[in-house]
Amino acid sequence: MLQEKKSPYVNGFIGLLLVLVLIGVGVYLLVNGGNNGNAAFIVLGIVLEVIALLLMTGLTVVQPNQANVITFFGQYLGVIRTSGFYLTIPFSGHKKVSLRVRNFNSAKLKVNDVDGNPIEIAAVVVFSVVDSAKALFEVDEYETFVEIQSETALRHVASKYPYDGAEGAGFSLRSNTEEIALELSTELQNRLATAGVNVIESRLTHLAYSTEIASAMLQRQQATAIIAAREKIVEGAVSMVQLAIQRLEADGSVELDDERKAAMINNLLVAVVSDRSAQPVINTSTLY
Repeated sequence: MLQEKKSPYVNGFIGLLLVLVLIGVGVYLLVNGGNNGNAAFIVLGIVLEVIALLLMTGLTVVQPNQANVITFFGQYLGVIRTSGFYLTIPFSGHKKVSLRVRNFNSAKLKVNDVDGNPIEIAAVVVFSVVDSAKALFEVDEYETFVEIQSETALRHVASKYPYDGAEGAGFSLRSNTEEIALELSTELQNRLATAGVNVIESRLTHLAYSTEIASAMLQRQQATAIIAAREKIVEGAVSMVQLAIQRLEADGSVELDDERKAAMINNLLVAVVSDRSAQPVINTSTLY
């Protein structure tokens, strides 16, 4: 597997100055050799002009946050990462690789969660190239590689967890977004290391039940919420009834036998738990 290394180069302005000097000397020798009939001057002038033309093919410009990968007749020579103007080996090939941070927004994927429910999920992946040699030579097209592997990892992570698990039953896609994003980033980094890509962050951007089961799942969620709310109401009502009876007995103002306690508990529970306001009934006679 190729590893990124530094390519041999010199300052481009020094190289350009050398090219201009060679061209000037070559022209001078050609002119003087033609006027004096000196064949040696003419040959030397031609050689200098050819050398100048060869050196010009090695001039290259590197933009900020860009890598210039140098190859020479199919052989990898190295990379230039520092922005500027440089002179490299003549007749070498130059391929530009962007080192800037980029985003990839996946399409909405239809996946079955661990319970078999079809869901729609999408994510955004923030990445950058850290090894230009791997990005160019280890995979065919690293951008396409990032897209395919990101969608594959997203499908794999989504199929491991339920969309919305019960309370205390472990991770779920909806309730544990931070943990899911961290696991997705870790899996993506393992997959994209071959292409010399560093995953900076990944986040879920869309998560929903598929349209064919969305209404049924909404009803289930509403039923679960109603049951949970009823449990809280009943728990609070029982505590209030117990407190009321304890205070009445502690004051000693009212003596309650078991039958009267049962009637009071029934009345208080109905008043507290009922969805509607209780209608008061005034009893002007005895309980019996």
